[in-house]
Amino acid sequence: MNSKLTLSIDESTIEKAKFYAKSKKRSLSDIIENYLKTIIQTENKDLDNLSPIVKSLKGTFKDPGYIDYKAELSKQLNEKYL
Repeated sequence: MNSKLTLSIDESTIEKAKFYAKSKKRSLSDIIENYLKTIIQTENKDLDNLSPIVKSLKGTFKDPGYIDYKAELSKQLNEKYL
């Protein structure tokens, strides 16, 4: 069963996507649907390789951006041992 979905996308991106779909002789809806299926399938394959504990933790950590891991490790080791 198909349902309608409303998306907010930049107008120039929509025009380029429509041109791309037309050049491939496919509908834009079909391209988007297949893309979504692909990323969902990829995500599920990635989850299959994880242990149950890791699966339960997936998504709980939010990356704060760039972290200097060497500096952070050095700081933590200095606090622990010095």
